[in-house]
Amino acid sequence: MKYLIVLSVIAVVYALWRSQRQPPPRQGGQQRPRIAPPQDMVQCAHCGVHVPQGEALWAGGHGYCCRAHQEQGPA
Repeated sequence: MKYLIVLSVIAVVYALWRSQRQPPPRQGGQQRPRIAPPQDMVQCAHCGVHVPQGEALWAGGHGYCCRAHQEQGPA
């Protein structure tokens, strides 16, 4: 029983010690990489797959997921 109490005290002290530690400073002044803002999604006019607007291929006012679907046109 007394071993359980000693083990509990050690666990609490260890948890408090871990919570008080400071994270190590970043090397070389590195900053976190910036996350790109979300892009609007467009639906392929042929198959219906959604692709980011920046990656879509456009023809005749319709967005397509690949060159083959762009050549085949809307479904």
